[in-house]
Amino acid sequence: MTLIKSISGIRGTIGGATGKNLTPLDTVKFAAAYGTWLKKESGKNNIKVVVGRDARISGKMIQELTMNTLTGLGIDVIDLGLSTTPTVEIAVPMENADGGIILTASHNPKQWNALKLLNKKGEFLDGEAGAEILKIAENEGFEFAEVDELGQITAIENYIEKHIEEVLKLKLVDAGKVATSKFKVAVDAVNSTGGIAIPALLKKMGVEVIELYCEPNGHFPHNPEPLKEHLTDICELVKKEKADLGIVVDPDVDRLAFIDENGEMFGEEYTLVACADYVLSKTPGNTVSNLSSSRALRDITEKHDGKYEASAVGEVNVVKLMKDNQAVIGGEGNGGIIYPEAHYGRDSLVGTALFLTYLAENGKKISEIRNGYPSYFMSKNKIELTPDLDVDGILKAVEKRHATEEISTVDGVKIDFPENWVHLRKSNTEPIIRIYTEAKSQREADDLAQKMIKEIKTIIA
Repeated sequence: MTLIKSISGIRGTIGGATGKNLTPLDTVKFAAAYGTWLKKESGKNNIKVVVGRDARISGKMIQELTMNTLTGLGIDVIDLGLSTTPTVEIAVPMENADGGIILTASHNPKQWNALKLLNKKGEFLDGEAGAEILKIAENEGFEFAEVDELGQITAIENYIEKHIEEVLKLKLVDAGKVATSKFKVAVDAVNSTGGIAIPALLKKMGVEVIELYCEPNGHFPHNPEPLKEHLTDICELVKKEKADLGIVVDPDVDRLAFIDENGEMFGEEYTLVACADYVLSKTPGNTVSNLSSSRALRDITEKHDGKYEASAVGEVNVVKLMKDNQAVIGGEGNGGIIYPEAHYGRDSLVGTALFLTYLAENGKKISEIRNGYPSYFMSKNKIELTPDLDVDGILKAVEKRHATEEISTVDGVKIDFPENWVHLRKSNTEPIIRIYTEAKSQREADDLAQKMIKEIKTIIA
């Protein structure tokens, strides 16, 4: 059982002992810390917070605890009920709210839940704000409202529909063109809120939808992280139904993966690449992804005469660099699309609509589009260390050994070799170095990872 506190929120497993899991007491404490920080940050008497959740089994309990804690602080709450992370993000500014909370553990299994925190723009909090909230929680510096000053809860049940309307208004989304293509699409929403949002969006775009695991009951039929090894059912369904495309989202609908017409993975890394290719063809500009994302985005950006930059890992870091570089699209290689014309958050509805419009215009099959992109393969490994080792010192030694190469130390150490790259990041919670590599074949990526592991062991020895 686990409880993880970080600057982006608090997440943990349901049940067990307080302080070691996400219990009702931990939920109340952290919600109170966020509400207290928000009141101080806004400097206002009348505070409003948007709250929504994915469909996981513990969601209703955690949401009731969170909302009633906020009203106990004198904060008004807009209850979106079953929602998605990007839906809550767009609702915060649309409702002129002061912040938002999304109750979701993203791709984690059903025993997990989390509170993810937003600012008044509907964007994730930065590190400074997150650290302050953790401090408030630790010190229990809360002051609750008197009876006449308690907040109120107002329920709005149709915000996913509003979200879909906003997506269809985007200039680069053409629902009419998609409808004329008569696409047949299979959807795996892992029995969470994507089962509400994605089929509804597709039907608005004139797409024939085949639903798989689209009942939002929180009983995940497979590991909810949209990786190849978890998606055999939808791959088979696409082939059986002769669908043009398969769409997979995680429980809170901010990660997006595609299956081609042959039942093969398009590749999560290439979700962003394809959407960026389409956006850049219409609106030339810059792109951003994190240091652990595929080099293919850089290649596509340069093909369109744009500039690519890489940020530290983490959505808040990607967003900051996108704003600094005025990027027209960005995101993360795990299938997270950030399109500023919509909002600064990973949004699978936006990614789906852009990709379908691209397909309708392009006229090619999914596999043909994928084959047109630079082909890279990734390997993800880790090396476990003893707690007494100086991890920063090890990374510094690696950096020194490869000083003649192109190196970034924005987030750990990333070494860009001419034909491949390796990214080394230390864990913030345990003595581990995570090793990400990418090359032009899987064997080369795996070999590079093993070479780096051997090098680290030599440094330690």
